[in-house]
Amino acid sequence: MDLIPRSNVVHRLEKRSLLIAINSIAALSIFFFGYDQGMMGGVNGARNYYQDTMKFGHPDPVLGSPVIDDELLQGGIVSIYYVGTLVGCLVGGWFGDKYGRIKTIALGTAWAIFGACLQTSAMNHTWMIFARLINGWGTGILNAIVPVWATETSEHKSRGQFIAIEFTLNIFGVVVAYWLEYACSFYKGGNGSFVWRFPIAFQIVPLLFLLTVVWFFPESPRWLVKVGREEEGRYILGRLRGETGDDLGKAEAEFQDIRNVAELERKTASSTTYWSMFTGRGSGKLHTGRRVQLVIWLQIMQEWIGIAGVTIYAPTIFRTAGIVDKDVQWISGLNTITYMLSTLICVFTLDRIGRRWTLYWGSVVQGISMALAGGLTTAGQSHPPGSAAAKAYSSGAVAMIFLFTATFGATWLTVPWLYPAEIFPLEVRAKGNAWGVVGWSVGNGWLTLLCPVMFKAIKENTYYVFAAANVITIPMVWALYPESNQRTLEEMNLVFASDSWWNWEAEKNFKILKEQNPELVQAAQRGHSVLDPETGLPIRGSVARNMSLDVNAMNARQHDDVMDEKQTFKHG
Repeated sequence: MDLIPRSNVVHRLEKRSLLIAINSIAALSIFFFGYDQGMMGGVNGARNYYQDTMKFGHPDPVLGSPVIDDELLQGGIVSIYYVGTLVGCLVGGWFGDKYGRIKTIALGTAWAIFGACLQTSAMNHTWMIFARLINGWGTGILNAIVPVWATETSEHKSRGQFIAIEFTLNIFGVVVAYWLEYACSFYKGGNGSFVWRFPIAFQIVPLLFLLTVVWFFPESPRWLVKVGREEEGRYILGRLRGETGDDLGKAEAEFQDIRNVAELERKTASSTTYWSMFTGRGSGKLHTGRRVQLVIWLQIMQEWIGIAGVTIYAPTIFRTAGIVDKDVQWISGLNTITYMLSTLICVFTLDRIGRRWTLYWGSVVQGISMALAGGLTTAGQSHPPGSAAAKAYSSGAVAMIFLFTATFGATWLTVPWLYPAEIFPLEVRAKGNAWGVVGWSVGNGWLTLLCPVMFKAIKENTYYVFAAANVITIPMVWALYPESNQRTLEEMNLVFASDSWWNWEAEKNFKILKEQNPELVQAAQRGHSVLDPETGLPIRGSVARNMSLDVNAMNARQHDDVMDEKQTFKHG
């Protein structure tokens, strides 16, 4: 394959080894994302940062813990990052659909490096606000495109597992951030700017490595087919799936699915702008507007069930629970370790029980743990500080926070990032995933801005807000979110072809469409050959021109075909 540079790893690796290599690079980006989020928890507690540089607080004269004088400024510095991710993801989605996944990853990485350098050198809160805005822009670009690249190269039977592994690295980034900041807090008694500047600068290292190596990795075969570079796409797909033995026919079947569905999407949708996607205008039976609303609200609820507060304001949460200041940092770090280990549960369960059931059991356990954390914290504060009863209740509250983060890591961490990359049409998949990042940015920015205010105003009652959000997600997922597990990316157009928002109607319509369009998606049936039985050569003809996502139209067409046959028989 002369069209792909010889330095590309696609020529040396194939099948699972190539998938592992691709997902390792994707995981490096996700590691940066996790590190960047976890980093601010320790930075906010550095004395030189909050007192001397940003000037939004002072240390308690007795305990030495931070006393925040300007909660809005503290929350604003954290949350402005998500304004950047919101803008960046929209840029990344547009750029990714137009210029490809690899170039977009490189663009996002370069922009994130620029933002990290500005954050490291910040001398006041205005400088820091603009630096975080720029850094967020780069993160938004990466978040919009990396999950898409990973899902478009993975097989549908193990797609969830690979993404779950990547998000283990995401939380490993949070772990590294917490413990690196904990170690830096001992430098010169925790009083110098090194305590917070070095952890911010550390993220530049993996970003430079990512920017260097991503050019040696293959482009998404689905994007290549979409833009007409079918020869390259077919070659990469063959390397990903294998071309010999039991794998013979897999790549060709999937390739035909991609070609057919890409043609069907171009025939069905008349507009692919962000605004038309949001409103659903011009998308026809693809119902892009519905998909946009689903991924936005799934990401918003991911933050409002409590994880944004726990990740960024963990020290504040543990202080609220009654933990003394000298123990807050290492307990927060220990919580991130259990968080990371819990993500391994998702690796083994996500492709077995599906996306919906993963969210169900997560919401139940998380809601209970948040409600108990609030109740135990309230009970502990009704006893004298330092008493046996107060310590017992605060220990119980901390245990509930640990249970919450562990459950989140096993459930809600991965699915809201995987689902948007799975359900959108190929024609707008990067833009569609960008809408998910918009939801994440809105949910995260909104919550991180309000968290300091809520903890000051209603204190431990904030936990009940998070518990209520978990309860809301259960009927929301049950009624509105179709299952994507064990379905190819191409099949998802059939899932969302129903005019009804309700999940049960979507599933009913999907079953009918699969029966009416048996040749449209073949890759889901791995034993189905796409070789001509007479010539033994691949069947290259498109079937999409005779297909439709409209059940009624297909029924009418079949009725007309029957009538034509009757007329032919009658006159014959």
